[in-house]
Amino acid sequence: MTEEVTTAEKLGPFARLGLFYRQIVSELRKVVWPTRNQLTTYTAVVLVFVSFVIVVVSIFDLVLTKIVFWVFG
Repeated sequence: MTEEVTTAEKLGPFARLGLFYRQIVSELRKVVWPTRNQLTTYTAVVLVFVSFVIVVVSIFDLVLTKIVFWVFG
């Protein structure tokens, strides 16, 4: 690790930028991308969960609003 740091420090700005780009591409090759089916399933789960949270927060807000109007007139 220290060799990489010292080697990177000795490189010029464009060489460091190139090294950075190569490292990004190398890391992206390791990513396991979801299939279309998995992506559709994950998207549906997220949308259902977000809708549920919206409903819960809306009900909570409605109840608190009624309480505040009842207390403060």
